This record gives sequence, structure tokens and C-alpha cells, in this order.
Amino acid sequence: MTLSIDINADLGELDAEHDAAIMPFISSASIACGFHAGSPMRMRETILLCLKYGVAIGAHPSYYDRAEFGRRELGLDPETIYTQTLYQIGAMKALTQAEGGRLRHVKPHGALYNRTAVDAHAADAVASAVRDVDSDLVLIGLAGSKLLDAGRTLGLSVWAEGFADRRYTDEGLLVSRSHAQALISDTDQAIAQALAMVKDGVIQSVNGNPVSLAVDTVCLHGDGPHAVEFAVALQTALHKAGIATLSEHS
Repeated sequence: MTLSIDINADLGELDAEHDAAIMPFISSASIACGFHAGSPMRMRETILLCLKYGVAIGAHPSYYDRAEFGRRELGLDPETIYTQTLYQIGAMKALTQAEGGRLRHVKPHGALYNRTAVDAHAADAVASAVRDVDSDLVLIGLAGSKLLDAGRTLGLSVWAEGFADRRYTDEGLLVSRSHAQALISDTDQAIAQALAMVKDGVIQSVNGNPVSLAVDTVCLHGDGPHAVEFAVALQTALHKAGIATLSEHS
């Protein structure tokens, strides 16, 4: 059986021209819902691009924090997290359905994503919002995270996510962006990490130790200055390794 993997990007954060350039090289998109970036118009534009290119549509909810791009931990209580997440998913689902599309998944953004990896109460709040909008939605979270545990408990389909261009701690968490080595800027190193997590389910931590990381989807950051070039290189490397993207089989 051919090995396949979903390749996702976080979109709706920059301009539509940038998003259109990356669309041919991904199989799913997580679209900013206006709380950390984007707007109702950008959400709709990105949905239309996904429909044009056959890319699965997802909501990318976050803390309401446009000043810091949703990357600042706000310490919100679970009820507020639930309400804000419910609102964002609902808006994305309505816009998608209005264009004749289907919302496929939900993936939190930034500080909310990182918090749900380790905080069971925050994780349950997000998973509950997903279930209450549509229990058929796929919930995407960090591999090994509390968010995936919460989703499974509520009966949701969950996908474990890995990052090609982020470094990991020995515990399998993302290294904080404040750390000098948080990001992998070298394309060859990022591709090597992506191939390792997809083929072997094991990568090296920032300290050089093995970390188990079985994933269903690999993220490439769509807001980086070289995102399109990296997307092309990643797809080429996957194909050379005999790994297909999910869109080729769905």
C-alpha cells in the first residue's frame, strides 16, 4: 500500500496571491478566523481558493489577539475559550457552506494550540466547541497532546500533527519561539525532519535525543517568506520518497 500524508498550511493570514501560490502543494488549509489575523472577506477569499484547488477547508481559531498574532498566552478561562472557539468555527462553517463547500477540520492557532497541548481543561473547551458545532469535524492537534485526548474522549476524529520547520523538546512539545533554535530555516533540515516523522515516526529533539512522533498531517507555515519555495521542495521530496499527499488518493 502506498504511504500517504496530509500536508496542511495555515492560510488567510497574508494576501490572497500568496495563498494561491501555495495551494497546489498542500492538501488542506487551516484558515484564520479573524481573531489573530484575517477578516470575513479574507476568510471567504481563502475558502474560494480552496474550492478552486480541491484543498480541504479547516478553521484556525485562536485567542483574540491581533496585536501579537495570537502567539501570546492570555490565560483565558475554559468557558471563554469555549465561547470564542465556538464563534470562530461557526463563522467559518457558515461561510464555507454559503459557497457550497464543506468544513472538514479545526486546528487551533498559536498560544491556544500550545496551551491545549498540555492543559486538559483548555483542551476540553476547544474539543467541546468543535463537537457542538459539528461532531463530524476532524480535530487537529500536536501529536501526543491533551487536545487529541480530549477529542477522542468526546468521540471526535482526531489527527496528530507534526511540524517540518519547528524544533521539538525531549518531551515532544514545540520549542518556544523565544528560543534561538525554535525554527528550522534550512530547507534540507526541515525536509529531513518531515520525512523522518512520516516514514519512521521518530525525530531528533533540539537536544539531539530521539522523540516518537507518529503523525497524520504535516504543517508547513504559510506565513513565512519562503513558504512557497519550501512547499514545492517538500512535495518533491515526498514524491521521491514514494509518499503521496492525501489529495492524490481522496
